Amino acid sequence: MIPVLVAALVLAACGSMAVGPVAIAPSRILAALAGHGDPVLRAILIELRLTRTVIALLVGAMLGLAGAVLQGYLRNPLAEPSVLGASNAAALGAVGAIYFGIAEWNIVMLPLLSIGAGLLSLLLLFALAGRSASPLALILAGIAVSTLAGAGISLALNLSSNPFAAMEIMAWLLGSIENRTTEHIWIALPCIALGAGLLLYDGRTLDALSLGEDGARSLGVDLTRARRRLLLGTAVGVGGAVAVSGAIGFVGLIVPHLVRPLTDRSPSAILLPSLLGGAVLLAGADILVRLIATASELKLGVVTAFLGVPVFLVHLLRERGAW
Repeated sequence: MIPVLVAALVLAACGSMAVGPVAIAPSRILAALAGHGDPVLRAILIELRLTRTVIALLVGAMLGLAGAVLQGYLRNPLAEPSVLGASNAAALGAVGAIYFGIAEWNIVMLPLLSIGAGLLSLLLLFALAGRSASPLALILAGIAVSTLAGAGISLALNLSSNPFAAMEIMAWLLGSIENRTTEHIWIALPCIALGAGLLLYDGRTLDALSLGEDGARSLGVDLTRARRRLLLGTAVGVGGAVAVSGAIGFVGLIVPHLVRPLTDRSPSAILLPSLLGGAVLLAGADILVRLIATASELKLGVVTAFLGVPVFLVHLLRERGAW
């Protein structure tokens, strides 16, 4: 499956480079990337499409991996980054940057506040869950954090006296990778790399947890340290992803269900496929956004929601007996 997913990722990346308002032949793409050809064409490919493609792959990979890890750790097929409040908290940080005008100071302020809010949500999650490593305690604490962050977002929209700021907040909450620059890549890349590294490190821990917490302890797993690594990886990685793409849902929920039937169903076996599958799914959804003819470009979060719900329901009906 890994070679197939890698091939699909390459095809999705090439499609993302070729598709847009201006159709570009593959030969002209190769010439432009090699430094030849029309300078306007090179600007379109390198400054616009290449940046957009890289961000789609990074964000999709992080969301897919985070969803697979959380489903394995919490032993809950409905788990995704928003379950622990990381997505909503990161969104709240970005909304605060827009609402108070901090985002106008510098291009890095919105992502930094988004990542900072994700880390603060992690501290609040630890405080609410206490020393318990119970998945139920984490889920309940995550619901509280997510609800609090959602209330903050609603308050900002309710109190916004500037209609343009409210529209910008709403557009950001719908999720999009349009008009991103290389600065966004360098902002998101360290966070996603660190988060993905922490999540991939504990693959065997997730396998041990499939035997239950007592079984994992008997195998020598330190559940407290494992929980800290997993939650820190989720907060940092998802915070960095949401910071540059806005709130994009369903990727972390759907991708593990798509790849799980093709593996031995152990939690560690779906981590790398989910990472690759998330990148392919989000890049493909971004291509679909550009192909659908509308007065204004559809938001990526809207497309992933429409794609995700039916796919999730089909796989839920097929696989519910296997959980």
